[in-house]
Amino acid sequence: MIRSSLPAAALGLLLVPLLFADDKPLPTKPMPEKVAPGKEAGGKDAATKKADDTAKKADAAQVAHIRLNGDLDETPVAGEGLFGPPPENFRSKIDRIKKAAKDATVKGLYLDLGTVSVGFGRLNELKAAVGEVKAAGKKVWAYCEDPNTKEYLLGLSADVFAIPEGGGVNLVGLRAEVTFYKHALENLKIKADVLKMGDYKGAVEPFTRDTLSKENREQIESLLDDNYEQEIVAALVAARPARKWTPEQVRGVIDNGPYTAKKAAELGLVDRVAYPDAFEEQFAKDLGVEETKVVRGYEKAKGQDLPTSPFALLEMLSGPKKKAESRKDKVAVVYAVGGIESGKGGVNPLMGGNAVGSETLVEAIKEADKNPTVKAIVLRIDSPGGSALASDMIWHAVVSCKKPVVASMGDTAASGGYYIAMGCKKIVAEPGTITGSIGVFGLKLVTGGLEEWAGMKTEVIARGKNSGVNSSTFAWTDSERKAMTITVQDIYDTFIDKALEGRTKAGVKLTREGLLKLAGGHVWTGRQAKANGLVDQLGTLDVAVAEAKKLAGIDPAKELEILVLPKAQSIFDKLADGDLKSPFGAVAIPAELRLLPGADKAIKLAAPLLRTQRDAVKVMLPFGLEWK
Repeated sequence: MIRSSLPAAALGLLLVPLLFADDKPLPTKPMPEKVAPGKEAGGKDAATKKADDTAKKADAAQVAHIRLNGDLDETPVAGEGLFGPPPENFRSKIDRIKKAAKDATVKGLYLDLGTVSVGFGRLNELKAAVGEVKAAGKKVWAYCEDPNTKEYLLGLSADVFAIPEGGGVNLVGLRAEVTFYKHALENLKIKADVLKMGDYKGAVEPFTRDTLSKENREQIESLLDDNYEQEIVAALVAARPARKWTPEQVRGVIDNGPYTAKKAAELGLVDRVAYPDAFEEQFAKDLGVEETKVVRGYEKAKGQDLPTSPFALLEMLSGPKKKAESRKDKVAVVYAVGGIESGKGGVNPLMGGNAVGSETLVEAIKEADKNPTVKAIVLRIDSPGGSALASDMIWHAVVSCKKPVVASMGDTAASGGYYIAMGCKKIVAEPGTITGSIGVFGLKLVTGGLEEWAGMKTEVIARGKNSGVNSSTFAWTDSERKAMTITVQDIYDTFIDKALEGRTKAGVKLTREGLLKLAGGHVWTGRQAKANGLVDQLGTLDVAVAEAKKLAGIDPAKELEILVLPKAQSIFDKLADGDLKSPFGAVAIPAELRLLPGADKAIKLAAPLLRTQRDAVKVMLPFGLEWK
């Protein structure tokens, strides 16, 4: 601080003559306007200014923000959540994107991408929904910190795709990994006793081999090549027309990945390199407006208040209150998501994952068929198959329907997943759907060696030569194996017969000999299946719904309500059904075990088998196939 050496009074006396020299008036600074309480300078009161700011925000162009992250499965969910927002599934996300396309107040869509765990089938559904937003004349932005292949392909569907400076693009191609457990089982003294029909039925190979068979390698390479060329290379060529890339150049770009953000921008793989705040600030300029407002969590359902009493908690656990169903015409969408097993199925909270219970799905199909407001049914399938018996029960329910049923295939509808689709009037698949796998195998995991190693001994008293067919302690005897072989062959023949019957009814000219060449457990992409006559059309769930309307004599363009089945169960419902169980018995898999290297893979592999252990004959996709 600087201080004067003169007293303040003396300093003031020296300044007075200077201020009044030449008789000029003393310059004065305008006094600030006195503002009455609640008013501002210029006459505007605080309330008016607040109203102006509110009006300005209301005039700002709204941008719908939707976060896509995690495993977006299609399992129907309850209408309310427990201590939080209602759970969202894949269909919820799609509906929110479609809502943004139709919402007149929304001028653009902002996709905030995390790690999106979807297959090529659901990826195409997401891209199609984004396409509807763009077709409505609205701008689409996408942002992802460090996109892998699936996030990158989704980002390409936007008008502007950005990543941060510290991020990158992990575009390195497509990879299939098959893990083999033969030696691990041997170390545990467990034996897999196997019977299979079809050279391509690779579902049992991880248990019986330590390398891929020639046939299994051939079909996996075929799947990989088709999806690599069509879903990645061709998609990148189409999404970056300004680069004028050829497919060969795109393959070169992929072979040199991954890329830093700077290099990705130089190559034209992304449109901008920016942090989220700077990226969002450019929305207004992109739209040619003064201001934009990002609506966070656009159309996301709100959570409910925490319960204030034990009775309120019990009411919450019992699930959402049932709403009266409207009398308007509807299309029922029946979801078959997960491995197929006998019984109720559903989500297993102790084990994780979802299973298609034949009993639950048959009830849902019958409910839709009996409902007078339901005019058509769509069977939405995302399943690798499972129990042959359970698959056949669902197939019978489909062919028994008096109303038209159309199959819609998501990421996977193979083996048992294809079996339940065979009875539909028409089959619609995504181009990248994994389907086919018409084949059968018998399998039981024999634990007798493990029991003996652990010091246990089992004595047998039996009547009947083949009484040990379903025993998990002993392998099949020669007599039992012969009987099981006849059973597996008979079920395979039935699979072929029903597939041929379904294709013939759909108008496909296919002989039994021709179908046998496509069967044998061979897996196909949706594009390949369409070319071979195994499916009728390529398209999304919306396309399947339109086809169902057409078969019911309804204008496909007419809007109808969607009835989702089966209805999601509350925790109380599951307890009442005795459904809170683990496929390993009453004991849940410890969280610590899941952290061990390879443990999560092994659990995912074993769970569907153990859930269908009582059904020795299975129609199931190859296990351990992981796309990266």
